[in-house]
Amino acid sequence: MKVTKEQMARNRARILDEAGRLFRERGFAAVSVAEVMKAAGLTHGGFYGHFRSKDDLIAQVIANASGYGESKVDDLCAFIDQYLSTAHRDRADAGCPTAAFAGLMRDQAPEARAALARKLGGQIDRFAAGMPGNTPDERRRAAIGSFSAMVGALVLARAIDDPALSGELLNQTRAWIADDTPPDRHTPDQTRRAAYS
Repeated sequence: MKVTKEQMARNRARILDEAGRLFRERGFAAVSVAEVMKAAGLTHGGFYGHFRSKDDLIAQVIANASGYGESKVDDLCAFIDQYLSTAHRDRADAGCPTAAFAGLMRDQAPEARAALARKLGGQIDRFAAGMPGNTPDERRRAAIGSFSAMVGALVLARAIDDPALSGELLNQTRAWIADDTPPDRHTPDQTRRAAYS
């Protein structure tokens, strides 16, 4: 029986969803194509009807990844609180693609790296729209600094097995962002309003 275009599209979406979940949870190297296809409920042989290679799959997963930062940030405080939460920390399989994949990208194919660059650029643009600042450059700088701190805190909080320190990383980063600048770095040109405290 011939598979319809609609079924092919559903199968591809299922493969991307399962690969994204597995890659976020265990990394690229630890997940085989066979495992992805099994999780998607499809045969290993069907993989090549959708993707040229595992590298192609990785690039497509990143390009199609959804998660934190996919839409306009209307409530910056709520977004930051949710992002730097223990619930987000504990669900790498369903969380921010940037935090899940960034540390894995160094040795990936150019297509995957380009996909992550596009994804990150979009996240920064959406985040910048809600940041304090008098000019687009100021808002972009604040977005890059804050989002980088958030991703770094989340990655570190997931990497350690000390629950107290892990929670402290999330909480202190949230407080630092709310203050808008590190407590010991306030200078006249850095005096900005704490727009989300």
